[in-house]
Amino acid sequence: MNKIEGEITELLSMKNYPKQLFYAGNLGLLKQKKISIIGSRKPTQYSKNLAHKLSLALGKSGVCVVSGGAMGIDAVSHMGAGSFNTISVLPCGIDIKYPGVNKNLLTEIENNGLLMSQFDIGFSAAPWSFVVRNELVVALGDILVVAEADEGSGSMRSIEFALKMGKEIYVFPQRVGESGATNNLLKEGRAKAIYDIDEFVADFCKYRVSQESSSSLSLTDNKRDDFLEYCNTNPTYDEALKKYPNKIFEADLSGLIVIKNARVYLL
Repeated sequence: MNKIEGEITELLSMKNYPKQLFYAGNLGLLKQKKISIIGSRKPTQYSKNLAHKLSLALGKSGVCVVSGGAMGIDAVSHMGAGSFNTISVLPCGIDIKYPGVNKNLLTEIENNGLLMSQFDIGFSAAPWSFVVRNELVVALGDILVVAEADEGSGSMRSIEFALKMGKEIYVFPQRVGESGATNNLLKEGRAKAIYDIDEFVADFCKYRVSQESSSSLSLTDNKRDDFLEYCNTNPTYDEALKKYPNKIFEADLSGLIVIKNARVYLL
């Protein structure tokens, strides 16, 4: 458990930059492309399935999933992305695995991914600390996905944060009478719908790659040689994704590698 020194660029969009930030795990995940996923603690099976499918696709594409470690959509999103490719922001001290039902999940994230908190060691979650936690979750992501939310729910505060930060908001299309908050966001034109998860992930990754001032796969980058030499050993996709989460997707996109039978091959 350590304290983060220096500024995190994404958090400059917050109304007040955190006075302190504690972490446990892989701080390198902050350098990856990130999407925040939030939603109901008691979601429908439909929303759970879509949230899991989305986070799984994001994880395979090297996009880090940020959420709040709560029951429901948060837990589903963390599990879909994989513990090594997710950030969980806690409403309590980083030494407390809250909620208790997610203790094993949060421990896995601590060991393989990244836990973050603004609160001192030993601090127990309070009603107001969830709001503080939610702002940090929203700020860390490039965009916000709200899987399911009712009017008046805690997710509404996260939506407000996203709107103030100028973040794009995406939601799943829901049936009439369910997830009223996300349906209203669509109706008011304040959110976009995710109709095709694979298409959404591909479009997001292509956009982020095109926005980078210099590619990590540049011919003049020595790190590229190390990466390609690694690919030449034909590692499994999961191993390669864990070791080079950003480069794997970029290499696949640019045609440098191909994935066959769950293994990476250099073209």
